[in-house]
Amino acid sequence: MTEPVIRLKDVSLTLGQGPSKVDVLREVDLGIMPGEAVGIVGPSGSGKTTLLMVLAGLERVDTGEVHIAGAAISSMNEDQTAAFRGRHVGIVFQSFHLIPNMTALENVALAPQIVKKLPKREALQIAEQQLTHVGMKDKLNSYPQALSGGQQQRLAIARALAMEPKLMLFDEATSALDPELVGEVLDTMRMLASEGMTMICVTHEMGFARDVSDRVAYFHQGVMEEIGPPSQIFNNPSSEHTRAFLSKVR
Repeated sequence: MTEPVIRLKDVSLTLGQGPSKVDVLREVDLGIMPGEAVGIVGPSGSGKTTLLMVLAGLERVDTGEVHIAGAAISSMNEDQTAAFRGRHVGIVFQSFHLIPNMTALENVALAPQIVKKLPKREALQIAEQQLTHVGMKDKLNSYPQALSGGQQQRLAIARALAMEPKLMLFDEATSALDPELVGEVLDTMRMLASEGMTMICVTHEMGFARDVSDRVAYFHQGVMEEIGPPSQIFNNPSSEHTRAFLSKVR
């Protein structure tokens, strides 16, 4: 039987102290199978991005278990988590975090050289393959400042793919883009989903969540209120909070 790539069990996390204390995740259970694309939706402050930070090992849970590709990252120390993340988890944030004095090719080739200790020539070959994969073959030698926002985000996706991750995490990958540039990034994410990449996408693009996700999860005040096929979540949600949210964003 195929094992889940992601398994969360009773995951809870509280941030802050005293009056500012907030339960950002509350008893979250979630399993995601290889090749599955899961969309995460919900209002601001509902725990969506925190969930990604937990999966990336950038936030430590208070209680519960976090397993990725069979490894218990909730039991790892900080160095072990960083090493695991570097090799197995690709993350694409709202901000691009590109190195301005490196070309697109050099940006993508850097991590394979540092983390995987690949020879520069091999890393550059991988970088060219991944940039071509995301439609950036004609921008290999361009610097980030010469690229549009959509091109910079596709460059960031290529950089993550160069590490051959088992899991890709997208945190509102289009929210910093001008409206006319959103489509090219969403098309790249659609391509990855169609190719069988295991993905979790925190998104405010409801059409994208509906079209690309195998399942959609709705979060409210740190609780995963419901998860199911897009047709169920968008057409017949069981949670009153989900219905109220969708009535405002459609």
